[in-house]
Amino acid sequence: MAEDLRALANAPLSRQAAALAGFIEGHPQLMPVLRLLRDLELPDGWLVSGAIYQNVWNAITGRPPGHGVKDYDLIYFDDADLSWEAEDRVIRRAAALGADLGLELELRNQARVHLWFEDRFGFKVPPLASSLQAPERYASTTHAVAARLDADGRVEIAAPYGLRDIFAMYLRPNRLLPNGPSHDAKARRCHALWPELTVEWA
Repeated sequence: MAEDLRALANAPLSRQAAALAGFIEGHPQLMPVLRLLRDLELPDGWLVSGAIYQNVWNAITGRPPGHGVKDYDLIYFDDADLSWEAEDRVIRRAAALGADLGLELELRNQARVHLWFEDRFGFKVPPLASSLQAPERYASTTHAVAARLDADGRVEIAAPYGLRDIFAMYLRPNRLLPNGPSHDAKARRCHALWPELTVEWA
């Protein structure tokens, strides 16, 4: 499996996406999280970022599932109520439904991101119009990957910057926004956990 995944770095995107979907379907942590996300019935809900690409790196490097994964990031988009209280209710419901998974879940309404982004990252961003606009702003283009179950229960993949860097174990900064410090901080952590990574510093 490790060699097959690494070899996908130069494959067509359609083949990469199909292979990633198959990998997720067989993963002992990712599929239960996707089922939980489906059961929550959140608008425009996706599992994103580290839990996906870091578990691919674990498979490539022979590390156990979940190695280095801090949390499982779930995003959704609901602009009907932008209050923290509404988001907190969803967070609590997800925590209750997902308690048996034994995994750290982090849930965020992407319709609210612009309300707190500047305080956390130091620059303003306009409101998002959908969940999948969020990965386009992530600190590294490598982070920009999302998965969910479609209506037929199959894994659907979204990757606005492609999947090559995930399979190549290459961390590339997203230069569309001034995310350099965030990228470098995350890259240092990742490189310590997966020293096989190649890092392009911001």
